[in-house]
Amino acid sequence: MYAKLKFAISMAIFGSVGLFSEKTGLHSIELVFVRCLCASILLGTIWGVSTLKTQQPKKVSFPRKEYLLALLCGVFLIVNWVFFFRSLEVMPITVAVSIYHIAPVIVLLLGSVIFKEKITKMGLVFFFICFVGTLLVGGIHQHTTMTEFLSTGVLWAFAAAFFYALTSITGKGIQMLSPLLTTVIQTSLGILLLIPLVDWSNFMHLTIENWFYILVTGFIHTGFVFYLFFSSLRELRAQTIAILVFVDPVIAILLDVTILNYRPDVYQFLGIFLVFVGISYSPNKEINSEKPKFIRSN
Repeated sequence: MYAKLKFAISMAIFGSVGLFSEKTGLHSIELVFVRCLCASILLGTIWGVSTLKTQQPKKVSFPRKEYLLALLCGVFLIVNWVFFFRSLEVMPITVAVSIYHIAPVIVLLLGSVIFKEKITKMGLVFFFICFVGTLLVGGIHQHTTMTEFLSTGVLWAFAAAFFYALTSITGKGIQMLSPLLTTVIQTSLGILLLIPLVDWSNFMHLTIENWFYILVTGFIHTGFVFYLFFSSLRELRAQTIAILVFVDPVIAILLDVTILNYRPDVYQFLGIFLVFVGISYSPNKEINSEKPKFIRSN
């Protein structure tokens, strides 16, 4: 029960990241850089302390492949974050989050190509439902041409979902490294990758309120939440996780509607419903063991 509560809390906090990101005053590159920096400090400290407490007489070594996969997974994770926060800059949270959460469906499609996993006819039906839903929630009915529709920022959200899927698939190959150490490696890599791209002038005119939201997004939404997430993940059945992950988009949409006063039209409501129907199928394909093997990436 305690593990379920921690996981549900982590999902609820994840769901508020879009609202907080809008109040940071930073663009996607700078915001992801801060997230990586704060998470590396907090999670690195937690990992170091836990390692000292549980230090074994014999040093444990990990295959080089594990570290290489962690680094590759880290690249996908950082790109995913940048695209996701970029989508939040140019489109409503409800739209961006709904599109972003089709990632599990993309995992199924990529899995069929990479791992030769068979997709059932029912799986294709749910994929089509999810695809139609993303078009509606993205507002395709509000535009006269496909070019106009794509210019709304929907491609950023699709790209974020795609790299979210790549992060999940790559993460499946990491079997021995602890999730906490893996995340520290990835966020530290993010710092190195993003430093050359950061526009430091964007930090010069921030208010105290901006810094409050920046630090909360970095230490709470990234560092603390990842700690809650990973400390509860291995104690839960995959079926429980498949249900609780819906807390994230539900909270995000509720905050967008109640606080930011976003009002989806009838077609977008239908699209949100179809997306939820579509992604409700895909996690069930993974429910074949007590220990789930996927990575949360926002």
